[in-house]
Amino acid sequence: MTQYLVFDIGGTNVKYALMDGEGKLLEKGKRASADNLEDFVAVLYAIGDQYKGKFAGIAVCAPGKIDTEKKIIHFGGALPFLDGLNLEETLGARYGVPVGAENDGKAAALCEQWLGELKGVDTGAVLTLGTGVGGGIVAGGKLLHGSSFQAGELSWMITNQGAGLKKMDAYAGFACSAVGMVEKVNRQLGNEDVNDGLAAFEAIKSGNEEAVKIFRQYCLSVAVMILNLQAVINGEKVVIGGGISAQEILIEEIRRQFGEILNDNPMLRQQVTPPEIVAAKFRNDTNLYGALFALLQENEK
Repeated sequence: MTQYLVFDIGGTNVKYALMDGEGKLLEKGKRASADNLEDFVAVLYAIGDQYKGKFAGIAVCAPGKIDTEKKIIHFGGALPFLDGLNLEETLGARYGVPVGAENDGKAAALCEQWLGELKGVDTGAVLTLGTGVGGGIVAGGKLLHGSSFQAGELSWMITNQGAGLKKMDAYAGFACSAVGMVEKVNRQLGNEDVNDGLAAFEAIKSGNEEAVKIFRQYCLSVAVMILNLQAVINGEKVVIGGGISAQEILIEEIRRQFGEILNDNPMLRQQVTPPEIVAAKFRNDTNLYGALFALLQENEK
């Protein structure tokens, strides 16, 4: 049985797993990330040494713009010290196996395309709602990378030009930040822990007027982003990911808001075919599956 070592690099933790070619998780774990490149690479090597000789390839997903051909991380998102890290010259050289590299948002889309809601879908997208908005777009059955690997970076979609383009308020990454919405609700409620998502949704579900108002405005912003995306890709399905997607009320409200936008504009309603809006099938292990699928696809070429 061929096995692969898979890394999901995050700002707080590095998740890892030993998986087979069918996507079965054989072993998994996580280690704290680091705040500098030397210590970070040491974390990867410690994990790799633990499984040395047991894997035929290494799959990695990470924040930032990922050069999937040269296996180089650019910018690094929440881990800016990763900018310029060449995974082939580090992990590949140390272990003598093929290395795959993919952006974390695109890995989420690959996971859903392989085993989840985008399986068999010709055109669609995954939106991962977190601190900002990550994502991946599938067209013609293939994940889009773009001319410089930036396709799907939906945080930079302008949804509020009136705020002024120099301000982050103008961009989807701000308006559609799940973290930002939860913080806003908790501040309004006077909660000490502004990051307490359960408390925020408890207030929303109980009908707290201010919490519901913030929540509905948030879902409207997401619906507007989906409309903008739909105008470009005419997708069959849009999959909502991120931890917040586990809340059924979120998906229901985004659908409702999208419908309201179309109902309020007869011409728009005639022109735009609404996509099916659903929650992602996978949660915590999404990026592990997606990173592995990226490597498996590359090995088939």
